[in-house]
This record gives sequence, structure tokens and C-alpha cells, in this order.
Amino acid sequence: MKHKKILLIALICLIGIGISVLLFSGHRPFKNLTAEDITSANVRLSPPDTTIQISETEELASYLNEVVIYNKDNSYTEYAGQAVIFTLSLADGSQVEIIAYNPFIIIDGIGYKCKYEPCEALNHYANELMTREP
Repeated sequence: MKHKKILLIALICLIGIGISVLLFSGHRPFKNLTAEDITSANVRLSPPDTTIQISETEELASYLNEVVIYNKDNSYTEYAGQAVIFTLSLADGSQVEIIAYNPFIIIDGIGYKCKYEPCEALNHYANELMTREP
């Protein structure tokens, strides 16, 4: 009887660890996105409320491939700062809006906590595009 109790406790602990890993491990929603998947893209930076058309999508796709999201979190509405809003039209006819608002990524209106570095790199890329514009 004592042996069964120990096995039951061990099983419950393993299930708890498994659930924790699933809840707190990251997910890369754009890991398979390629430049060929993107038919058109633009980015709006707010502030300064500037929109830039992105003609070369390879670099954008590589930054999006690295984005890691965690759990849903809509507390981004309580933050202030620059929002970088990417609008992508995809080859399958769909459109997706991705807002980089570190430490959040908002995908089609749903906010997620995200890994800081890839989101910061995406934000930096968008601001760099603004300086490249003629």
C-alpha cells in the first residue's frame, strides 16, 4: 500500500512538471515563415506615426522566425511606448497584423508575453527601416 502511495505521488509530480513545461515554454508562431510566403508587407511606427512599405521581405521573415511567445497576456494596454505594427499579406490570401510592443507581441489582436531579445530585434529592425528611407 505504501509503495502505491509513493508511485501515485510521483505520477502527480510528473504530471505537474509536464503541465508547467507546457505552460511556460515558448512557442515560435512564425518559425516556418519564409520570404516567399509574404506577398506584401508594411510597418507603421507609432510614434512617430510613420508607415514604410517593406519590399525586401527576407530580413523581416528571419526576424519573425525568431519571435518566441509565451502565455496570452493583454496587460500590454497598461504600457506606454512605441508600437511597431507589421501588416503582412500572405501567399495563401490571408493577412496578419503583428505588433511588437516589448515585452509583448500582439498577433491579430491577441497579446502574448514574449522573449525580450527577438522582439527587441524586430523593433530595432523597424526603426532602422525608417532611417533607410530616402
